[in-house]
Amino acid sequence: MKIYLVRHGIATDRIGGAIRYDSQRPLTEEGIEELKLVARGLRKLGVKPSVFVASPLVRAKQTAEIIRAEFAVNDELKITDALAPGGNPNDALKFAKRFEPAEEIFFVGHEPDMGQMASTLLFAGPEMEIPFKKAGVCRIDVNDLPPSFPGVLKWFITPKIASMIGKG
Repeated sequence: MKIYLVRHGIATDRIGGAIRYDSQRPLTEEGIEELKLVARGLRKLGVKPSVFVASPLVRAKQTAEIIRAEFAVNDELKITDALAPGGNPNDALKFAKRFEPAEEIFFVGHEPDMGQMASTLLFAGPEMEIPFKKAGVCRIDVNDLPPSFPGVLKWFITPKIASMIGKG
């Protein structure tokens, strides 16, 4: 099973006007355009997503929807509080277990949570830090969810690299 971990794209920094809470912060135009290139890059890498699970925050849901649109995934976006900031990676993995035998599952969330989920999948322990840039993506292959054995990190790409692949 291929697990893709994605940090949300660039979001507005300001809270004000219609945006009253951090959870409502949307992606910027720059963030949207960057994610479209990242999604095209993922397509060129042969990614074939079947399930998308996202944090309930606006910027994470938007990120998932942009990638889903590139792949025309018909299955609805799954939302779990386990991917919200401060969520528990193990809870997110247990949530996704219901979607087995899906072969390629995308998790879209925040930092440092995506890094912690990567550490969990790799059985690396909490002392290992795996920082994700905004719109960064990694692929970790596992046998099952939650994993009974350490996963294998196949690749970890920054948005700049994914965008270059998407433009090429």
